[in-house]
Amino acid sequence: MADGLRLLVYDDTCTHDLIGPIGLTHTWRVGARLYAGLGRLDAAKPARNWVEALDWLSTVRRSEPIREVQFWGHGNWGTARIGRDILNREALSLRHPLHHGLRDVRERLIPGALWWFRTCETFGATRGLDFAQAFTDFLGCDAAGHTHIIGPWQSGLHRLSPGQRPHWPPTEGVRQGTPHEPRRAWRSQPWRPHTVHCLQGAVPRGW
Repeated sequence: MADGLRLLVYDDTCTHDLIGPIGLTHTWRVGARLYAGLGRLDAAKPARNWVEALDWLSTVRRSEPIREVQFWGHGNWGTARIGRDILNREALSLRHPLHHGLRDVRERLIPGALWWFRTCETFGATRGLDFAQAFTDFLGCDAAGHTHIIGPWQSGLHRLSPGQRPHWPPTEGVRQGTPHEPRRAWRSQPWRPHTVHCLQGAVPRGW
């Protein structure tokens, strides 16, 4: 595509939960097919760790640039996870095993590209704000993420550009604890700040 690929990575390890055999991976797999059918993405990858995910992002349809990456998986304040494998601010450091993969993806991003973490709490509390700023500055592209526990409703969505400081408060989404030591987050609801539905495929302008 002349204007860049729209790519999706989702966690392929969440195949069951505590109450039954169906885990969120099955939901994300169906969602990926739906998004593809709606013309919202060009390719999707179920990944079992971040090395696998970044290798795919850096090589799929190599001759074409990337304009959007969405990641569907689990998260926590300042982190995004595939199974137990964590992507956080430490991954940006030169000696971290994920550094080179992130750098290779960075080389494919067009100006104005977006990386959207559709994960719980990744941009929440102090650690989430720090991660949001460091990640956007490292990749040189916009990043979006949430401050709440997400599900069908996804609250606390914010978008940040390189060189900017986070414009949302570190208290947003924190239900118990403090921004520096959060213990529990609020669940997303339609009335909470900056809420989209899981079927919404774009970050609203100005968020």
